[in-house]
Amino acid sequence: QICLSLVKLLFYLAHSPLGSIVLLDFQPRQFVMVDGNLKVTDMDDASTEELSCKEDNDCTLDFPTKSFPLKCSAVGKCEGINEKKNLFNAYRYFFTYLLPHSAPPALRPLLSDILNATGDLRYGINETMKAFEKVLHLYKSGLYLQKRPLLLKDYISLKGFRTAEGEDYKCWPSYSHLGCLLSIHSAEEAAAICNSQSQCQSFIITQQRTWTGRPLASFQSSWTDLIPDTNAVVYIKRSASSGERL
Repeated sequence: QICLSLVKLLFYLAHSPLGSIVLLDFQPRQFVMVDGNLKVTDMDDASTEELSCKEDNDCTLDFPTKSFPLKCSAVGKCEGINEKKNLFNAYRYFFTYLLPHSAPPALRPLLSDILNATGDLRYGINETMKAFEKVLHLYKSGLYLQKRPLLLKDYISLKGFRTAEGEDYKCWPSYSHLGCLLSIHSAEEAAAICNSQSQCQSFIITQQRTWTGRPLASFQSSWTDLIPDTNAVVYIKRSASSGERL
């Protein structure tokens, strides 16, 4: 969410009515999340000036660990330097730390491609935006889910119940530090996640949603202490419930 919001912001800066805008003091502390969108808190160090040049050799974009040769345009400006500077800063301050983590395994190669392409400045902001939108579409639609055996049949569902809240086993990347709370596309995906975790015996799906509209599922090591909740459904492994009376 943070990286996508940042890309949308950089896309606007690259195509603003004032021309391509560069953030000269590009640091994480210069941004804040407002209603799920990344905002720049200080525009004092923004500029529409692009580096003047006479030849391509005048257009090297230097960073502490990398340098990039750019073209000198016919009007004597370093082509795309503001856009590329913003994008590489986004890569080194945000993408490097956020993109490799927390995505479903099937989407990680796509995010790795974005990371590598922006780190080498092979992608401009337009290509980066398209790549992010593709990943978001796959994520929201569930098209990233690979065909696998249907596992939900191995669970008993109890509509109108949830388990009592309390600390349980933890997983990564959980939306709650008290337990294992993950976003899912469907109950079938939740069943696959539960089967992959040795501690998991049940999971609960409520009407709570993430910013992409995906439901949240809470994975539990037991299914006792059921509480009525009209907005929830508990799924219990048949193997866990065998010999027990529901």
